[in-house]
Amino acid sequence: MNESVRSAADGLVEFVRACPSMFHTAAEICRRLDGAGFTRLHEADAWEMAPGGRYYVVRNNSSVVALKVGDELGTPSRRAPHHFQMAVAHGDSPTYKVKSSPELPGPEGALRLDVEAYGGMIDHTWLDRPLGLAGRVLVRSGARVESRLVNIERDVCLIPSLAIHLDRSSGLAPQLNRAVDLCPLFSVGELGPGSFLEMVAAAAGADAADVLAHDLFLVAHEEPRVWGEADEFVSGGRLDDLQCAYVALSAFLSTDNARDVSVFACFDNEEVGSLTKQGAMSTLLADTLLRASSALGRTPEEHRRALAASMLVSCDNAHAVHPNHPERYDEANRCRLNGGLVVKEAANQHYCTDAFSRALLVALLDRAGVPHQSFANRSDMAGGSTLGNLSNSQVSVHAVDVGLPQLAMHSVFETAGARDTALGIAALEAFYGADLVIDGADGAELG
Repeated sequence: MNESVRSAADGLVEFVRACPSMFHTAAEICRRLDGAGFTRLHEADAWEMAPGGRYYVVRNNSSVVALKVGDELGTPSRRAPHHFQMAVAHGDSPTYKVKSSPELPGPEGALRLDVEAYGGMIDHTWLDRPLGLAGRVLVRSGARVESRLVNIERDVCLIPSLAIHLDRSSGLAPQLNRAVDLCPLFSVGELGPGSFLEMVAAAAGADAADVLAHDLFLVAHEEPRVWGEADEFVSGGRLDDLQCAYVALSAFLSTDNARDVSVFACFDNEEVGSLTKQGAMSTLLADTLLRASSALGRTPEEHRRALAASMLVSCDNAHAVHPNHPERYDEANRCRLNGGLVVKEAANQHYCTDAFSRALLVALLDRAGVPHQSFANRSDMAGGSTLGNLSNSQVSVHAVDVGLPQLAMHSVFETAGARDTALGIAALEAFYGADLVIDGADGAELG
C-alpha cells in the first residue's frame, strides 16, 4: 500500500473515531471547516457572500451544508449566471435510540435500558459486546436551555444473548424481538432507579434535575482499523455512510474551482427516511442554495437558471460482492472491494442516476484516470434506496448516485477496501475540479 492510500485509510479511521453519533459527525465536519477558514452562517441571520468566500450552515446540529464561491463566478460566456457542483452524503447510521424514560426494571434486581431501533440494522451483530452512548443532551442552564454533546466512552451496557441451551433454534439464525431480546443490561443490582439519568447528567456537566431531554444512541466501541496481511481492508462501525462523508468532505476541501459554487452537504436521518427538517428531503439544501444566490446578488430567475446548469453527486456506500454469496448479485453489474467508486443505477429510480448523469461522471473519471465500477440489483430483488432522489425532490438538478463498495452493510462492524477511500477522494476531486458547462440534457462541456 502506497503512502497516499494508507494516509487516506488512516484518515477515515480517525474520522470514524470522532463521529460516534450524527451530532458528533456534524461537529467534526464543522471543526474541519473552521480549520480551513470557512465562515459559519446562521439561518436566522442575514447572509452576505462574495466571490472567493467560504461558508457553511448547520441545521439541528446534525446536518451541514458548506459552500465555496469561485473567484470567477458568472463568466460571460456561460448561459447561466452561475451554477452549483454538489456532493452530498449522510452522517447517521443504524443503531438503537434510548427512549425518553430510559430504565426498565428486570428480574432479580436487574436494570435494563429501554431502546428502539433507529434504521435497519443487523440486530444479532449488536449482541454480547460492551456498549457506550453518544448524542446530545438538552439541559437547563439558568434561564436558557442548552444543547450539549455527550460521548460516554466507557462500556456501560451490553445486550446479552440467550444461551443456546435455552433456545436450541437460535444458534444459526436467532429470531430477535426488539422489545424483548434487545434491551441492554445496565446493572444487576449495584445501580438503582435514576442511575442512568445521573450518569448522563454527569457526562453533560449538569445536575440530573436540569436534564430536560436527550437524543442518545448506543455505540459499539470496537476500534476501527486497517487490517489484513496486505492491509487490504478497513473495518469499523458506521462506514455507511461515514466513509462517503469523509471522502466527499476531503475532496471538497482539497479542490478549488474558480467558476462555480462548490457545495458539500452531510444530512441527518437518511437511515429513517430523510423526512425531517434536517434530512435530505427537507428544505435545507434548497434554502441554502437560494439564499446563496440571493447573497451573491442573483435574482430568483437567475437562481433557477443556475439550478438548470448544476449537478449533484449523491454519495452512499454500495454492496460489494460477498465472497460466500455471489449468487445474490447481478451477474454483470457487481462491484468489488478496492475497485474504486461505484456508480449505482436502478430502473425503479430508487437511485437518481440516468444516462446523462452517468455519462458526465464517467467521462470526468476516465479523463482523470480514476477507476470506477457499476452496480445494479438483481432483477428479482428490490434492493435499497438512498438520498439522491430525496434531495432532488427539493432541488431538481442532474444527479448521479455513487458509493464505495463495502461488506456487511448495517452490521455493527462493517468492512470496506483500504484503497477505496483514496480512490473515492480522487474521483470526487475530478468532479469538483471540473469546469462543467451543462446544456440541458443535450450535452455538457467538461472544461
